[in-house]
Amino acid sequence: MNSSSPTQNRPAKVQGNRRQSGSRLPPIMSVAGALAALLFSGGIADARRMDICRLTAKRADRSCQERVRSDHDLALAKCLNVADAATRKACQVQASAAFGDAKKTCKEQLAARQTVCEHVGGSPYDPVIDPRNFVTTIDNPYFPLVPGTTHTFVAQTPEGVVSQVVAVTHNTVVIQGVTCVEVHDVVTLNGEVEEDTLDWFAQDKDGNVWYFGENTRKISRGLTTSVEGTFAAGLNGDKAGIIMKAHPAVADFFRQEFVLGTGEDAEEVVGLNQSVTVAYGSFDRCVEVQETTALEPEEVVHDFYAPGIGPVLSITMPTNERLELVSVTTQ
Repeated sequence: MNSSSPTQNRPAKVQGNRRQSGSRLPPIMSVAGALAALLFSGGIADARRMDICRLTAKRADRSCQERVRSDHDLALAKCLNVADAATRKACQVQASAAFGDAKKTCKEQLAARQTVCEHVGGSPYDPVIDPRNFVTTIDNPYFPLVPGTTHTFVAQTPEGVVSQVVAVTHNTVVIQGVTCVEVHDVVTLNGEVEEDTLDWFAQDKDGNVWYFGENTRKISRGLTTSVEGTFAAGLNGDKAGIIMKAHPAVADFFRQEFVLGTGEDAEEVVGLNQSVTVAYGSFDRCVEVQETTALEPEEVVHDFYAPGIGPVLSITMPTNERLELVSVTTQ
């Protein structure tokens, strides 16, 4: 989810890959190949004993490394077609520097995914979505979504004033048989739209609020520059996650979404009785959630949710930028 507010089942932490003693694989068979063989042969119980989380992290790392090498080769190919020797050399140096930075990022992402595994264990992440287990109203006190309600947030940044307008629409979208509430989220910088997103949420009968997907556009000068981040649970292996538990408790850790390589947000509840003051007012008994993503390991967001209101403050680290609730309107 691109907005600062939490999303369902943020990637939970997965655990490492441990090979049982005495089990030897043929040289040509990879760990992933062994897993596939187990599944195909019906060895589901054996497969479950494997650390799927760390296997997933390693496969994702391999994909990252291959992509980095491919990008480097393409960059060097472009450099070869620069006629001027000095300019060509500068191009190659820049490509090598970018290659090193990208390899470092892959390494950091692997470490972040493995940290998630430490929290959530080694089981596959495959939540069962039964439409009969969902209701049509989202009234979780820490994440209520009442159609016609609009929350506006503002942050002062080095680039200027960021405004985020989050409007709960009267529209619904059916995903995996579940009727989801559609939320329209628009981010502007100094009055210019930078991001325009439709988010989809649903609440189960226990009161947990799930995040089922989004349709997002990044915009520059009125033109769409990217739709990266768009997903719908149940398509292309993408899966829903939890944005807010019914009864949050400190140390709760959950995935907000599971979109490998694109959206891997995870959340951990770190406080329950926090006091927060923002432009819109002062609030007690706030739930504090730490939000991380394996794709940007250096960035950590602390979100604060007030009872009866929902998100009221997001603090992004290490910049310490504050996105504060400034108004709530209803139609």
